[in-house]
Amino acid sequence: MAPTKKSKKRKRDSKKLKKCKNLSVVPMEPRASEPDWWEIFWHKNCSTSVCAGSSGPNDEAEVFKYFFRTSKKTFDYICSLVREDLVSRPPSGLINIEGRLLSVEKQVAIAMRRLASGESQVSVGAAFGVGQSTVSQVTWRFVEALEQRAKHHLRWPSSSRLEEIKSQFEASFGLPNCCGAIDATHIIMTLPAVQTSDDWCDTKKNYSMFLQGIVDHQMRFLDIVTGWPGGMTTSRLLKCSKFFKLCNVGERLNGNARKLSGGSEIREYLVGGVGYPLLPWLITPYESDDLSPLKLNFNTVQGAAKSLAVRAFSQLKGSWRILNKVMWRPDKRKLPSIILVCCLLQNIIIDNGDELQPDVALSGHHDLGYQEHCCKQIDPLGNTSRENLANHWHQNKEKICSS
Repeated sequence: MAPTKKSKKRKRDSKKLKKCKNLSVVPMEPRASEPDWWEIFWHKNCSTSVCAGSSGPNDEAEVFKYFFRTSKKTFDYICSLVREDLVSRPPSGLINIEGRLLSVEKQVAIAMRRLASGESQVSVGAAFGVGQSTVSQVTWRFVEALEQRAKHHLRWPSSSRLEEIKSQFEASFGLPNCCGAIDATHIIMTLPAVQTSDDWCDTKKNYSMFLQGIVDHQMRFLDIVTGWPGGMTTSRLLKCSKFFKLCNVGERLNGNARKLSGGSEIREYLVGGVGYPLLPWLITPYESDDLSPLKLNFNTVQGAAKSLAVRAFSQLKGSWRILNKVMWRPDKRKLPSIILVCCLLQNIIIDNGDELQPDVALSGHHDLGYQEHCCKQIDPLGNTSRENLANHWHQNKEKICSS
């Protein structure tokens, strides 16, 4: 019987496959990879006034830290976290203007410079010899990778770590059992007309996204929530957070209570501003035009502790200036990931022993022009806790101030 046409086709396909297999074993000349990206970047960009000026960084290590916010050692650590993801994914178009493949290190540098400077993709691309689309693609690949690979740098602390945090807050401010400070800030953006709504329009008539953070004595983020419209109040943002729900069911700030002067007890708590409700686990300042000296002194101490969160956000927005500039029509589904990665980077810098750069922090308030809406909610147990804490501090102020 003569073979069918289908069999002939299968025979032809088999020959093609065999031919392809034979071709595949021929070694292909690898595309050239880039020479040392840092040497090229340094010589190209340090002729600018940033490096040439008397107030600018004057050695290689400081120049590196100026541009990328980290030491080279920490930068290498970040590369190690994302290397597998950046290598395993197809390098679709990730080449420079000379046709060379971008190394993982250069991809990380491009992304971190974009986040640190907040400059346009065109400007960042020009500094590295790549196009705008490459900067866009590289930055998002980096954000996706770090969001997954660096989760361990932003999680609620263990019991032993929490004890250390509480000890530091008590030593610095005389506030026993305090686990951190909380604050919130707006990330401003422009939106297409079809996406605008009153929810996203805040009290300054800007379109913005909220970021709430809890920080420790090192200005390290312990918990964040973002993605919510900037038109919300701080109090409502708190109540929408997972942290709020966990506190209410006893799964956060649930450690041992601490004995205070006079025999009363104080549970674990945070300190926050007047925009937050007074709760058993969230201590806010007294609000009145006629406060006693005891309450005024307590407000001063509470404010000093709470200022750690204010400073942390000023450092965050100053270090990663993409968060402090008006974002042009960002994807609201992707923006929370960019915000999270900036918080992760701040924590990685601290965890790796790098010093935060105070000179890059914002000189003014992180939410300049925004007035905190005063929350009138006062929980009776929260009020009692604040009274006990204020009395404890007053009774021990001489010991605290001399320590």
